[in-house]
Amino acid sequence: MTEVLQQCGCEEASEEELLARLDDVIAGYKDKPGALIPVLQLAQGIFGYLPEVALKHVALKLGKPYSEVAGVVGFYSFFSTVPRGKHVIRVCLGTACYVRGGVAVLDALKKDLTIDVGQTTDDRQFSLEVGRCFGACGLAPVLMIDDDVHHRVKPKRIAAILEQYADDDAAERSA
Repeated sequence: MTEVLQQCGCEEASEEELLARLDDVIAGYKDKPGALIPVLQLAQGIFGYLPEVALKHVALKLGKPYSEVAGVVGFYSFFSTVPRGKHVIRVCLGTACYVRGGVAVLDALKKDLTIDVGQTTDDRQFSLEVGRCFGACGLAPVLMIDDDVHHRVKPKRIAAILEQYADDDAAERSA
């Protein structure tokens, strides 16, 4: 039986179809120096994250040890080996945000979403991450949901902020 992976909640493709797309990407980079990181970035775009099957495939096709590929993925925070939600929430815990209540904001998010940092909600709508400075220190504490910056966030406003994205999802589902 073919495993079916869900990609970004939009369409379903079989593992074989996704690996075929990855083969097309690898073919364009195979003989180029420094190909590993761009191939991994594109692979993550194809799968929505980097499952072990994709990492092994990249290692094999690029002629690299699996340990090197896995090491690069583990080193860079951009890469994820677990499925991410439709919306990625990043809470700033840089100095200004930390001092102005960033930890309380993070705790409120963990409670409302019932997940911890690095996890994704069961419905795959939200993933929770921590950042170290978004360059908005004067507006601390700050969190980002996808590319949207929310500033001077208070823990009691978390539910209302999340609701904006839930309504967006409901509108998309009914369209």
